[in-house]
Amino acid sequence: MSKIRFGLIGSGWRAEFYIRIAKALPEKFELAGVVIRDREKGEAFAAKFGVNVVQSLEELLNNQLDYVVLSIKRGIVSDYLIELFKRGIPVLCETPPGETIEALEELWEQAVQYHAKVQIAEQYFVQPLYSAWLKVIQDGKLGEVSNINISSLHGYHGVSIIRKALNAGYGNCTLIGKRYSFEVTETYGREGMAFDGEVFSCTRDRLTLEFENGKVAFFDFSDPAQYHSFIRTRQLTVQGGRGEIDDLSIRYLTSANVPVTQELNRIDLGRYSNQEWAHYGIMLGEEFVYRNPYTNARLNDDEIAVATCMDLMGEYLTTDKEFYSLKEALQDTYIALKMEEALKHPNQEVSTSTRIWAQ
Repeated sequence: MSKIRFGLIGSGWRAEFYIRIAKALPEKFELAGVVIRDREKGEAFAAKFGVNVVQSLEELLNNQLDYVVLSIKRGIVSDYLIELFKRGIPVLCETPPGETIEALEELWEQAVQYHAKVQIAEQYFVQPLYSAWLKVIQDGKLGEVSNINISSLHGYHGVSIIRKALNAGYGNCTLIGKRYSFEVTETYGREGMAFDGEVFSCTRDRLTLEFENGKVAFFDFSDPAQYHSFIRTRQLTVQGGRGEIDDLSIRYLTSANVPVTQELNRIDLGRYSNQEWAHYGIMLGEEFVYRNPYTNARLNDDEIAVATCMDLMGEYLTTDKEFYSLKEALQDTYIALKMEEALKHPNQEVSTSTRIWAQ
């Protein structure tokens, strides 16, 4: 596909990613307009970001669009999605599609009824580091993967990586968990580092997910400190019969069963005496396990991932090759809902069952 021309519904923090990406990669993406129903708010938004703002979906669709990006609150996303399905508009949906199991099933039925062209902008598996980890697994360096310990992503984001790492498909699982609360000192705010020593209470969710194929995930997440703290960090371990990922360390056996330990090495341009600024890729030994497709654009890791979803959406519309389907998103969101159920019933088993999208 040539340059992608898209429309945007939404004006929140996540919606701003798409504006920045379109400005950073004008040869690849063109933002035709943003829907903001409130005229005064829309005028302020247009002035701030230098974009075309319209007040209705009809006005947006008057433009020649390849697809619409839907980036709105979770509670109202299903209604917008169904409206776009009915109009036959291809949609890249930023928000997880639904807050209840019933809403997820209704959305699936509507998507099937209207032959919806839809993908979900779940970005983490195409972020540089997660993409590199998954490449190591896909290359078979660990052998058959049996378990994952993930302490870096919340809810459906974490489930997405769990299912991909374990190759769990749409198999059912049994969950057990408990929510804790601990004090932590604030270190990070909207303006950068915080030094006032404020202490707040932070939840920590610990769950075990046992899949019917025998594979196991250990889930651990602290909210909100995990994403925004200089004294809380991520941890990821994936184990297979012939090796393991231990965060940035990769341990595996060669074909002659010689044990090898290597580190993932991030390559960034613009550090120290280098005059550029961009992420270039991630290497394991002498091979790249990830290359940034936008090396000349000044994008952070999440922006790289969202831009990748935008590109893959364009590819999907020309080839029908899905990259993160509604079916996958429904499954990940469903398991995340069951995780919340397990946390509300500490140390009691909760089980998933096969839903209509997986039959």
